Amino acid sequence: MTTIQLHTRDGERKGSEIAISELSAAMEAAESGWVDIRHPDEDVRTWLMDEMHFHHLAVDDCFAEPVSKAYVYDEHKFVTFAARDADRELDTEHLRAFLSGPWLVTVRDAELPGLADFRRRFHSAKSRKRADLGSDYLLYDLLDAVADDWYRLLDRFSDKLDELEDQVFDPSRKYPNLLEDLHELKGDLREISKSTTPLNEIVQRMLRPDEEFVSPETEDYFRDLSDLMRSLVRRVENYNAGAASTRDTYISQYSMRLAEEQADVGEVMRTLTIIATIMLPLTLIAGVFGMNTEVLPFASGDGFWYIITAMGLFTALMLVWFRGKGWIGRK
Repeated sequence: MTTIQLHTRDGERKGSEIAISELSAAMEAAESGWVDIRHPDEDVRTWLMDEMHFHHLAVDDCFAEPVSKAYVYDEHKFVTFAARDADRELDTEHLRAFLSGPWLVTVRDAELPGLADFRRRFHSAKSRKRADLGSDYLLYDLLDAVADDWYRLLDRFSDKLDELEDQVFDPSRKYPNLLEDLHELKGDLREISKSTTPLNEIVQRMLRPDEEFVSPETEDYFRDLSDLMRSLVRRVENYNAGAASTRDTYISQYSMRLAEEQADVGEVMRTLTIIATIMLPLTLIAGVFGMNTEVLPFASGDGFWYIITAMGLFTALMLVWFRGKGWIGRK
């Protein structure tokens, strides 16, 4: 269902819903402000083209999945970009914005936290003082609100990354699903980059002199926004690199622990092999001289002690030989 909210500078309308049939007359009476359209239908399409005289290609982008862009038409400006959806943390929806004289017209299909912040800014005293800057300043304020929303989200991801780094370097305990959490964090940052990078490119394009998008009165505001967007993109890249480094460190530590465990198992197997190798000839000696026959040497008298002595000497010789080979006694 289509909903239309009209926000005016005079304070008479602060987001009250209005019918499409009454919108043009209300805009003429207010002279400047912001129109927010959600879930546009064919009546909205007709109003945008016939009443506002917006270019049909820009209007078509309101009813399809557009690409992020900014364009100057003969009678208005148009920009579309992805903003964070309120339903889920990383879902995004495209926001379309028309700039026509003192009016900003936004078209969307979802609830956007950045737009909610812009709504508070629009009715603030600071925004009213800058009403003479027109819709260019409103677009700056809108883009700044969307960027701030991404910053707030990145603050939560920064805390999560710090927590995972502490877990990786915590030798006192093992944390389940740590590698999966690092992979998930890196994937989330990649999704954020898919929205923030095009948004930064749009802002940089607006500031190009040949685009003639930004008015001289608002150029300083957009340059400040440009610095903010560059910082946002760098921050996403730094967090992405930090997540990748933490993941690689965890994998390296896991590989080292696995190698140490395998070395311990190898040491045990070597010890058992040495014991078995020594016992094999001793077992043979014991088996031969344990036969119940009188023809065997040392079968009577002190023969038992001779056999024990021979077994001890044989064991000592084998140990000396193993040590000489470096199989025991050396690391």
